[in-house]
Amino acid sequence: MTAARVAAALIASLFAATLAKAQEWPARPITLVVPFAAGGTADLVARPIAQGLTEKLGQSVVVENKAGAGGTLAAGIVSKSPPDGYTVFFSTIAHTIAPSLYKSLPYDFEKDLEPVTIAAKVPNILIVNPSVPAKTVGDLISWIKANPGKVNFGSAGLGSTEHMSGEMFRASLGVDIVHVPYKGGAPMMTDLIAGQIQMAIETSGSARPHIQSGTVRALAVSTLKRSLYFPELPTLDEAGLKGYEITTWYGILLPKGTPLAIRDKLYAAVVDVLKQPLIVDRLKDLAAEPGGQTPAEFAKFIASETAKWRKVARDADLKVE
Repeated sequence: MTAARVAAALIASLFAATLAKAQEWPARPITLVVPFAAGGTADLVARPIAQGLTEKLGQSVVVENKAGAGGTLAAGIVSKSPPDGYTVFFSTIAHTIAPSLYKSLPYDFEKDLEPVTIAAKVPNILIVNPSVPAKTVGDLISWIKANPGKVNFGSAGLGSTEHMSGEMFRASLGVDIVHVPYKGGAPMMTDLIAGQIQMAIETSGSARPHIQSGTVRALAVSTLKRSLYFPELPTLDEAGLKGYEITTWYGILLPKGTPLAIRDKLYAAVVDVLKQPLIVDRLKDLAAEPGGQTPAEFAKFIASETAKWRKVARDADLKVE
C-alpha cells in the first residue's frame, strides 16, 4: 500500500471514530459551566435550559457555577477542557466585553470556543430612584446637565454590563455622571432603592420586581426595539440617544475542536428546548426572549459585540487590572 493510501486510510478511520463518538453522544452526564454565582440572572436562565436538555438528550445536564474574574475564570477553564461535548459553556455579554478591559486573558474567546447558539436575550432598563425629578429620559438628561458631577450611576462592578451601559450613556450625551461600582447587582440595587445612587442601567431580570413594586422608576429600555415585556417603555434610541443599543445575552459554546456533529446535535436540542412552553414561561418571568440563532449567526454576533465594546472601552479609557 502506498503512503498516500495509508494516509487516506488513517484519515478515514479517524473520521469514522469521530463520527461514531458523535453519534453516541451523550453517553454520560454533561456539565454546563455557568461563570457566575448561583442565584444570579445567568444562573436563573441556565437552569431551566439545563433541565430541558436533560429531558431532551436523555442524560443529566448538571449546572456547575464557577464564578470569578468577571466570568473569565470559567471561560479559561472551559477553553482548555476536552473537546468531547461533555463540558458546555454558558457565556454572557461579559465575555465580549472582557477582551477590551483585561490586559491579558488565558484564552481567546473567538478562537478557543465554538459558538453553538444564543440561549436568551434580555434588555437593560434605565431606572432611577423615585426621588429623581425625571419621568422621561429627556427630563433625566436635563437634570443631569443641571447637576454636573453630582449624579451617580451604579453597576455590579468594573466591566459589568451596567458599567458599560452607563459608559455608553455618558459618551452618547457627553454628560458628567459618576460611576459607582459595587460587588454585585444586589448591593447596587439596595443603594439605588435607598437613594445613595440615583440611576442605573440594569438587566431587566433584576430590575423587573423593583419596577413592579415601585421602589425604582423605569424610563427606557436599551434595545433598538421595544421589549415585549415592557411595551410602554421607549427605547433609548427613541428617546434621543441615536444608535444606542445594548442587549444582555446568554449563549452556549463548546471547547474549540468539538466534533461538528456534536455541536449540531446540541444546537438542535437547545433550539427544541427553547420552544417548549415551560421554558418559554420561565424565561418570560425573567423578561427574557428565547434565542436559537445558528452557530454561524452567533459567531458573527460575537465578533460584532467584541468590536462594539472595544470602542466603548477605548473611548472611555477603561482597563481592569
